[in-house]
Amino acid sequence: MTTGLDVHRHQLETHIQRLLPAAHLKLSELHFEKTIAHSLRLWLIDPQGMDAPLSEGETSAIFANPPYWSFCWGSGLALAERLLSGAHEVQGKTVLDFGCGSAVVGIAAALAGAARVIACDLDPLALKASALNAHDNGVELEYLDDFFQFEGKVDMLFASDVLYDPDNRPLVQRFRELAGEVVVADSRVKNFSEQGFSLCGEVRAVTEPDLGELESVKLIRFYRSSDG
Repeated sequence: MTTGLDVHRHQLETHIQRLLPAAHLKLSELHFEKTIAHSLRLWLIDPQGMDAPLSEGETSAIFANPPYWSFCWGSGLALAERLLSGAHEVQGKTVLDFGCGSAVVGIAAALAGAARVIACDLDPLALKASALNAHDNGVELEYLDDFFQFEGKVDMLFASDVLYDPDNRPLVQRFRELAGEVVVADSRVKNFSEQGFSLCGEVRAVTEPDLGELESVKLIRFYRSSDG
């Protein structure tokens, strides 16, 4: 019997192969630096399909509609590890994973005991990938496609690598209005100096599958709202 999740997976595979005809998705176990109680698996692009150089058309297609959800970016991976190792207390709380992509952070929060997790992303394919990943990790998430339509408050909001675009910086104020505590993980903003935030840690992490990124973007910094 074909299920909704089967349909999601087919749609995701179809999208990837329109961009990169030789590519496939693969259920991949993530690699954490620390030993943690939970393993976590995501449907990510199979690196075996990325061996050949991209054609000009493939490169243009990826830049036009990048499948962010098909990678576990270093900041999300590192933040998920912090959640699973207990660095941020989410037990029994309501959590929003902003710009969720694969929902690695939201899934980690659910595995760490959050009572309610909302995965938020403008990309409908990201929400489908999030649903597929949540199912394969045995957790339930809620899904939100328009951040500004959300009504109410959450206890904690997590945002990974969403502030590299200066146009997104005003979101930080909205984050603080909505959430009792905000945690930002970022590898690309070198001088995050938003009022009310302080550095609470930094680690090295590599995007999976490895994109061969510059060493400078493998250093992940974590910032926490000071009233959290």
